[in-house]
Amino acid sequence: MTEPRLRTIAEQFALDAPIVAIERLGEGFINDTFVVNTLSTRYILQRKNSNVFEDVPAMMDNIARVTAHLKRKVLTQGGDPEREVLTVVPTTEGALYHIHDGDYWAMSLFIEGSVTHDVADTPRLAYMGGRGIGRFQSLLADFEEPLAEVIRGFHNIRWRFEQWDRSLAEDRVGRRAALAEQIAWIESRRDKMLSFWGLVERGVLPKRVTHNDTKLSNILFDERDEVLCVIDLDTVMSSTSLNDFGDAIRSYANTGAEDDRDLSRVGLSIDKFRCYAEGYLSERLSSMTAAECEWLAFAALYITYEQVLRFLMDYIDGDVYYKTAYSEHNLVRATAQYKLLCSMEEHYSTMQQIIRDIIAAR
Repeated sequence: MTEPRLRTIAEQFALDAPIVAIERLGEGFINDTFVVNTLSTRYILQRKNSNVFEDVPAMMDNIARVTAHLKRKVLTQGGDPEREVLTVVPTTEGALYHIHDGDYWAMSLFIEGSVTHDVADTPRLAYMGGRGIGRFQSLLADFEEPLAEVIRGFHNIRWRFEQWDRSLAEDRVGRRAALAEQIAWIESRRDKMLSFWGLVERGVLPKRVTHNDTKLSNILFDERDEVLCVIDLDTVMSSTSLNDFGDAIRSYANTGAEDDRDLSRVGLSIDKFRCYAEGYLSERLSSMTAAECEWLAFAALYITYEQVLRFLMDYIDGDVYYKTAYSEHNLVRATAQYKLLCSMEEHYSTMQQIIRDIIAAR
């Protein structure tokens, strides 16, 4: 994309000064991201992927309402809302997004002096990552407005099973017959996972604001590695907050890679689990219900199981959702995630006891 075109788009937003330069930021998996430099301020400009997010206006409305709530809470607590919360920059006409040649664009302030980490390679980073998500959820515990469902059925295992059953029935590329063992992984745990989701459906586990992409790189830190704020709010929706904890454990506490071919490297790091849980509960515990505390550890199994299902389903469908680097990539991913799930199941009683011990110590 040419800089003149980017300048034309960026100039539709309420910038504080003329543009000096525009630079690409990273290689986004979903969105295209750029840094816009003016004479005095830096901004983040993003092209939102409308193939993934079918209702970008609703998504931006979710983000605006959630960040407004966060800013009020941070200000009340004596913090700095511009550094501790994502700031959405409107267009010159006051809109939350701009449409250019059919693409949706949005802008936010660049938070200066911030750093990110891709991997929690130290116990402290795992702890601080837990604190970051725990505080995010704690500040939003009293947010009661409905949020749009920007991705249908996200982490809803009942919906995933509807997709799964359809995939098995259609068997689009003829892969099902060779996957009897892998399909059994899914079917043998179906009732247990539906039972957990039933707690959400019945309100035993309350629906709250959830981030839904809690990897470490979505938390900004300052130069001392203290948490500043949570970013990448495109997937903010309403569900059980346990999803965010479970997805973080799947990411932080895996001793191997998500698509590791060497299964001997894959497993649950109990130390990383403990560190993340301690950080998370240090911020979140006071706003949790007894049921949320009871099922917190299971959320890691639930989310990891869902990811096994989704990778395997995409392989059966002919690799139409996830980007793949080679023909068996999704099957390798599913197998590695299944190894992680088995490790979690082996350590589940220990995970539960760690949660109970942390709660008792507080």
